[in-house]
Amino acid sequence: MDLRINELASRLVRYSLNLQPGEKVLIENIGLQPEMVRALVRESFAVGALPLVTIKDQQVMRAMIQGTSEEHMELMAKHELSRMQDVDAYIAVRAYENINEYSDIPEEKMGLYSRIFYKKVHFGDRIPNKRWVVLRYPNQSMAQLSNMSLESFETFYFNVCNLDYAKMSKAMDPLVELMEKTDRVHIKAPGTDLRFSIKGIPAIKCDGHRNIPDGEVYTSPVLDSVEGTISYNAASNYHSTSFTDIRFTFSKGKIVEATSSNTKLINEILDTDEGARYIGEFAIGINPHILHPMQDILFDEKIAGSFHFTPGNAYDVADNGNRSSIHWDLVQIQRPEYGGGEIWFDDVLIRKDGRFVIPALEGLNPENLV
Repeated sequence: MDLRINELASRLVRYSLNLQPGEKVLIENIGLQPEMVRALVRESFAVGALPLVTIKDQQVMRAMIQGTSEEHMELMAKHELSRMQDVDAYIAVRAYENINEYSDIPEEKMGLYSRIFYKKVHFGDRIPNKRWVVLRYPNQSMAQLSNMSLESFETFYFNVCNLDYAKMSKAMDPLVELMEKTDRVHIKAPGTDLRFSIKGIPAIKCDGHRNIPDGEVYTSPVLDSVEGTISYNAASNYHSTSFTDIRFTFSKGKIVEATSSNTKLINEILDTDEGARYIGEFAIGINPHILHPMQDILFDEKIAGSFHFTPGNAYDVADNGNRSSIHWDLVQIQRPEYGGGEIWFDDVLIRKDGRFVIPALEGLNPENLV
């Protein structure tokens, strides 16, 4: 276990962040995982960087959000933003004991957290201005979500997180090149007939430098180009509420109809602000070790044979102009056991039932990445 932790810490500090002597790195741990934090601190010192550590507790955060007001959330954001602005890099180690811990907090309170705190600290500074990497850490809760023992989940976790991301990065290059040449995208699957344009918007490879585990290539649709219907077949947890059977209908880029296992709440989330009903990201997942959803988006959005289509904020590096305080990665898996599906670029079939079918992209099929 210690060897695997040390290997992961080294990968995060030296590969993901490429920390240099004298640089300041903020290590934020939600859910106490001292062995991982200690390893990150040691590795940061080893390269000459200056680590700073913050430990947060999920139940304390729940009490803060539950009792918050706009004035209080502005104050929280001010202090967190000041710390974030003072560092060069950021590592988040998140180990949630209960993914439903915030489920009984009123949506207006969670909305304040999204609209003020997360938007100012993370969308406003961390994501566009810092080198950063975010990871989960294995615990009993994650093992339960995966229907595994903790020991089995730990083996799975370290296989996924210690993947050869440099090899994956090279294999992603043809997909990036193709996406940046593509205008029209057409996606077909059970309950899905979706069309949109990605013309002129950069494609970005996620190859171990931002999220761990990693394994996706993303862009965003031209804002008003999305037409049709999509049905997501992976359950998703948002603000500690689990949603299934999510289905959106689009007109001129906007979600005009949304249903799910909790239709009332999903529409409240989509009404957070004007940008929440538009799409900020389209991404193709390719991690060969991640095959099934576990309601943890850092894993689920990388599922082999999947894509995600994200209501909310667009990233600056693949920008379609959409701005929102939410960014909700929702996943459709297209492997045969999940109903299959097709992705077409400019009337050419590029992926069928989760496998790339044109020679330039075959290097991204699972057997070529392990």
